[in-house]
Amino acid sequence: MATKNKSLYWLLFLVSFVAFWAMIFWAPQWFWLALPFWTTFLVKAADLI
Repeated sequence: MATKNKSLYWLLFLVSFVAFWAMIFWAPQWFWLALPFWTTFLVKAADLI
């Protein structure tokens, strides 16, 4: 199995997670727009898919 560079996925996860919490505080009705991004990058960074 080839090694993967997951640092980009971790960075994208952190950025999207911060955006998620920013939306929770400033636009709670739109927080769900950030959900697919931070969950996808978390799963890819943890190498679950």
